[in-house]
Amino acid sequence: MLDIIIIGGGIVGIATAFRLQAAYPGMGIAVVEKEDRLAAHQTGRNSGVIHAGIYYAPGSMKAEFSRRGLTETIAFCKAHGLPFEQCGKLLVATSPEEMTRMDALHRRAAENGLHLPRLDATALREREPNISGIGAILSASTGIADYTAIVRKMAELFVAGGGTIHTSSPVGDIQEEASCVSVSLIDGRTLKARHLIVCGGLQADRLAEMCGVGGDFSIVPFKGEYYRLAARHDDVVKHLIYPIPDPTLPFLGIHLTRMIGGYVTVGPNAVLSMAREKYGKLGMDIRDMKAMVAFPGFWRTCFGHMRSGIDETANSAFRSRYLKACRKYLPTLELEDLTPHPSGIRAQAVMRDGSMVHDFLIRTTSRTIHVCNAPSPAATSAIPIADYITALAAETFALAPRGLGQNAEEIADVAGRI
Repeated sequence: MLDIIIIGGGIVGIATAFRLQAAYPGMGIAVVEKEDRLAAHQTGRNSGVIHAGIYYAPGSMKAEFSRRGLTETIAFCKAHGLPFEQCGKLLVATSPEEMTRMDALHRRAAENGLHLPRLDATALREREPNISGIGAILSASTGIADYTAIVRKMAELFVAGGGTIHTSSPVGDIQEEASCVSVSLIDGRTLKARHLIVCGGLQADRLAEMCGVGGDFSIVPFKGEYYRLAARHDDVVKHLIYPIPDPTLPFLGIHLTRMIGGYVTVGPNAVLSMAREKYGKLGMDIRDMKAMVAFPGFWRTCFGHMRSGIDETANSAFRSRYLKACRKYLPTLELEDLTPHPSGIRAQAVMRDGSMVHDFLIRTTSRTIHVCNAPSPAATSAIPIADYITALAAETFALAPRGLGQNAEEIADVAGRI
């Protein structure tokens, strides 16, 4: 019998396996992933940004973990020779209304311990001659990385340390028993362990329901569509260029991102997806659609954000509208500059009352831990999330202490406050 099974081979699941193994050498840990490769969904289909923790509610997991995660992610990349770059980010205001929101965002950043310089239009133009705006906030520490490469390296180290990874192994059922947890796989195998940690991403609600900790929330998938800018724009910006976000939404808006590969992408939007794991414009999944329309919170969310939803859908349907959103701060873009790039799907937890879960959401039973909501900035925050789960596992599962990492006391303190 294993000590711990971890469901989910994205960056949160693999980071958790890696950090648990470091804290408890010799423990029998296995990762179960339904796809034939790791990082197949959210981890491998995001913009690769290492976030600094500007936007999030002070004292929240997102604020605490993204700030710490930036340092941890860069340290991991340096230690293992993985590509990263701290190119910095500019949050650009293009109207008086956005300037007012920028003031509030600047105050929030300060509450999160980030004292960031503000730029007027002249200073912005000096830094980014191609960008149009009337003011900006500079986050010099923000960076970019290849999260798929990070997952591969963590998985390699985990396996080298004695861990096991089962790919192509979708879960059919979970049974929590008095002395163990049984995980039944679709192919007929059953794995048993003393404890279970679920990092299920787009399937988090379904896996949580199997253990009796779901039902009051559902994963509503939002597709983020990107375009790669034509090669003539590979050097169009030196920083990442972000809009000032709408504080009522968990999405940051369409932004320009320098990528590790040397090119620039623009996106993502946030349009309702008709499938959790199909990425084409017409991708549909009957099971996923039935689950959405049967959940009362879905309709409450739709009615509460109808204007935004209509705008996002129109931007998705018409490239000219998408281009207009981009030209607010990069007016030289032309329609032919928007070339195809893979889309991603965000696993957004929505409660029964229609409210979107804005923070990470983690629930427990006596033998299981469930990461129920971990969208962006989960990639940035993966190592601190893993340390948090490790500390939570020590408490929830009454694991014998064998030497949690050097940040254990700090992580435990955060766990006690959140």
